[in-house]
Amino acid sequence: MSEARELVLDAVRGALAGAAPAEAVPREYLRHGTLDAQARIALLCERISDYRAQVHRVDAADLAATIGDAFARQSATRVCVPAGVPAQWRPAGLDLLTDDGLSFDALDRLDGVLTGATLAIAQTGTIVLTAAPAEGRRALTLVPDLHVCVVGEEQVVETVPEALAPLAELVRTRRSPITLISGPSATSDIELRRVEGVHGPRRLIVIVVNKETP
Repeated sequence: MSEARELVLDAVRGALAGAAPAEAVPREYLRHGTLDAQARIALLCERISDYRAQVHRVDAADLAATIGDAFARQSATRVCVPAGVPAQWRPAGLDLLTDDGLSFDALDRLDGVLTGATLAIAQTGTIVLTAAPAEGRRALTLVPDLHVCVVGEEQVVETVPEALAPLAELVRTRRSPITLISGPSATSDIELRRVEGVHGPRRLIVIVVNKETP
């Protein structure tokens, strides 16, 4: 294997010998968004809906009721939450289990999971998780069939580069695993038929909480 590799590399070096150096490729791209806050949130909600996920915008005072209603409409009562999910997110009427290292089989028997998020990217309709206290471990959001995710308006950025800087810092300082969620899990089989729920939740509901104004 090593000998074959060297033969290939020698052939490449020989082909490139004497060739003029390639011109530098311009690396100009959009690094910062241009939308105001309301337009940015509207774009996020539009892109999330494009992925066949549900999205709701609510005031903080209505959050618990909206979460409860979201699970009720999916006939979900046995719901898991990470330990860091705030008390005000936990509606009455649900059988809430705090994840303490549940097995994959136990996770699979749940009706759903409730988490927060680290960021959301409006341009791509992507929710970003980094295993923060309100998000839990990766398996918690990949095994159950229903994921209800709460995102604050202040967590929404417009572009991918705007999200990468804080995420890179989390990886450097906390070694955080990053999970990117753009709609329910979906793929296509060999006949190009859409199949949902293969690599993660088949149903995704995103609740965007309006920023409180003084």
